[in-house]
Amino acid sequence: MTKNPLLERFDTPPFGTIKEEHYKNAIEKAIAIAKEEINDIVVNTDDPTFENTIVALDDTGEKLDRITSIFFNLNSAETNEEIQKIAKDISPWLSEFKNDMILNADLFKRVKAVYNQKDSLTLTPEQEMLLEKQYKGFSRNGANLDDDKKSELRKLDAELSKLSLQFGENVLADTNAFELLLTNEDDLKGLPDGAKEAAKLLAQQKDKNGWLITLDYPSYIPFMTYAENRELRKKLSIAMGKKGFQKNDHNNEEIVLQIVKLRYQRANLLGYNSHAHFVLEERMAETPEKVLSFLNDLLEKAKPAAESEFENLENYAKNLDNIDRLEKWDGSYYSEKLKKELFDLDQEALKPYFKLENVIDGVFEIANKLFDLNFEEIDSIDKYHEDVKTYNVTDANGNFVSHFYADFHPRPGKRNGAWMTSYKSQQIKNDVNDRPQVSIVCNFTKPTATKPSLLTFNEVTTLFHEFGHALHGMLANTTYKSLSGTSVSWDFVELPSQVLENWCYEKEALELFAKHYETGETIPMEFIQKIKESATFHEGMQTLRQLSFGLLDMSWHSGNPKNITSVKDFEKEAFSNTKLYPDVAENCMSTAFSHIFQGGYSAGYYSYKWAEVLDADAFEYFQEEGIFNKKIASKFKDHVLSKGGTEKPMELYKRFRGQEPKPEALLKRAGLLTA
Repeated sequence: MTKNPLLERFDTPPFGTIKEEHYKNAIEKAIAIAKEEINDIVVNTDDPTFENTIVALDDTGEKLDRITSIFFNLNSAETNEEIQKIAKDISPWLSEFKNDMILNADLFKRVKAVYNQKDSLTLTPEQEMLLEKQYKGFSRNGANLDDDKKSELRKLDAELSKLSLQFGENVLADTNAFELLLTNEDDLKGLPDGAKEAAKLLAQQKDKNGWLITLDYPSYIPFMTYAENRELRKKLSIAMGKKGFQKNDHNNEEIVLQIVKLRYQRANLLGYNSHAHFVLEERMAETPEKVLSFLNDLLEKAKPAAESEFENLENYAKNLDNIDRLEKWDGSYYSEKLKKELFDLDQEALKPYFKLENVIDGVFEIANKLFDLNFEEIDSIDKYHEDVKTYNVTDANGNFVSHFYADFHPRPGKRNGAWMTSYKSQQIKNDVNDRPQVSIVCNFTKPTATKPSLLTFNEVTTLFHEFGHALHGMLANTTYKSLSGTSVSWDFVELPSQVLENWCYEKEALELFAKHYETGETIPMEFIQKIKESATFHEGMQTLRQLSFGLLDMSWHSGNPKNITSVKDFEKEAFSNTKLYPDVAENCMSTAFSHIFQGGYSAGYYSYKWAEVLDADAFEYFQEEGIFNKKIASKFKDHVLSKGGTEKPMELYKRFRGQEPKPEALLKRAGLLTA
């Protein structure tokens, strides 16, 4: 093999020279290097100290982290069959390496020795957190088990690693396999011109005549929202809902059952009642009981509003089109019509004001006003795809803050949705503040021959959401990489992302970037007013939907799954108290619920709502003082964005806000607070 760029010294990822055959070789060697680094700690004959054990351990595996971050980011954003095959090969290696470290008795002995001295050590809060995190990383993951149980844990982790990968591959395969090719233009009636043009372009790119609709969100959402042909909406909705639930090679039913049973076994092996008990011990919520109480309390407040909204929508559809029973494929279509009628607000009329490039400039300007950040587009670093935009981020004094990558459009090798990720974490090492490399990935409509990429208002809030995560990564300023940026409690990580969405509804912010792509006209004041007025439209139904996902997640993970034989039946039971629409026999959500079966949200989906309480309370503070108030923004930066996981989240939040968050702010914002 020629020189492997992944094993050379590099700062930003050398995408241009990486070939697929480089990954396995590089990861194998990086694992060997990390093992040597760990061995150096173990064989050190000096007494264990914070520096020679805890800091040394935090420093291990840097090369491995860099290489695997590149690989797994591409496996999500630019994958192919070869990359997926490599992922299956290397995942057991990485699982085994992690277990080798956590189950290394001599290494744990040194960590434990330092931990036992903690009361006599003079440590900063950040050092205390690092020591606590490392000790618990061992003790919570099997370091105290006997050899037989350690061996069992290894097997469970290796199997879970493989199953999670397979789950994601199956969802992507079913997503890519479905195409709705329409050759009669009447079938597109109601669809906006931009969506029709995008569908035509998609067909042309695949050498087909007509209009192509897929399960990628920029194609799927407009069709479900505007297409008048109810049968075609039904066909598309059912196709979306049966991903991983078809009688084909991509069926995820058995995988779901295996994952939840293995997670339960693993938790039991480690001394926990369930996977949720294990996960939540280290979260702000602490216990499944607290999470369920939180979700059910919100459910009690949201359900009457949701049921009333649903009944109103069903009556509206009946009066308008004589629809006897509102189905899932009717929801978006009639909601959009009703919203337009109630608020005289047409999402399509808004889109010309949200040209992607203008929204990007807007979120950059807001970051500048709040946090003194400057963004300069550059072409001096490698990209993994021509769609990716790259930026240098600097502060008010011109100091380098971060590299920033942004990838906005769907492709066959890219999974649906939107996410933030990182290629390098920030840390302070040898007195050098090593700055991070942060990326956001979205799936927005591509430009066409006649129109630029124009975003729906929902897509605008998505961009702001992911950029909020990116700010958490970019503004990190901690000593240790394992506590940096978004390395925080999972139910705290959504605060920076969700709080930034609030600026999308504010006149002062919208006027910075919401300008008509043809005329340059700033978005009219009446549109801004309508956006604000309609913000709580169907909030009861939306809240119920989110709560249903959180409750489904907790159902899978807070009890013993041994008697579950049917994924569909179990899911129906879990949804029984949050159900509005009739069940669709061909559909199952769990088999494509990537957040909890592929991502890191198992026993953690509740955190979106949990963080909404924080973000509503936090933004109320901004509103009291001014949404661009530098003093409040500095407090948010100093106590939340820059601190990562260096202290307990509630302590950081209280330092910013001066008090614990009040749920009333969320209920008030959602229009669910009764007088």
